[in-house]
Amino acid sequence: MNRFERQPQPAVEAEVEYRDGDYRVRKAGAFVRCAVTGEPIPLEELRYWNVDRQEAYSSPEARLKQLAGKRPS
Repeated sequence: MNRFERQPQPAVEAEVEYRDGDYRVRKAGAFVRCAVTGEPIPLEELRYWNVDRQEAYSSPEARLKQLAGKRPS
């Protein structure tokens, strides 16, 4: 077996600490979940998060939805 013939690994959710400009993986895994949509985000595609809330977002639109839901009426 070479490096291109990897055995499929079960998808396990990672535990991540979000920081300013980067993140630290506390528990190894393949993905994190979007705080708004609940969809899995592969770690290599993770681009959007909130440090204060310690939440990940699948897209800028998901973050805007989260902000819109928190506005006072």
